[in-house]
Amino acid sequence: MRLEKITADALDNMNNDRYLLSIAVAKRVEQLSAGAEPEIDIDKNKYKFADIALMEIAADKLEFSDIHKIK
Repeated sequence: MRLEKITADALDNMNNDRYLLSIAVAKRVEQLSAGAEPEIDIDKNKYKFADIALMEIAADKLEFSDIHKIK
């Protein structure tokens, strides 16, 4: 899937709020870089954490309340 489509789907899942999406991606990137496993079936060594976070949000695997929990 193209990154533009993934980003559009992620934005739809965040009620078209770009600010909220950017915060959600940033928080999820922090979690992934700290060792959290992706919520989707993907090799995290082949993709950037920001791309993984967008894919997870686009697939509706995360909720905003989950993203605030920093481990």
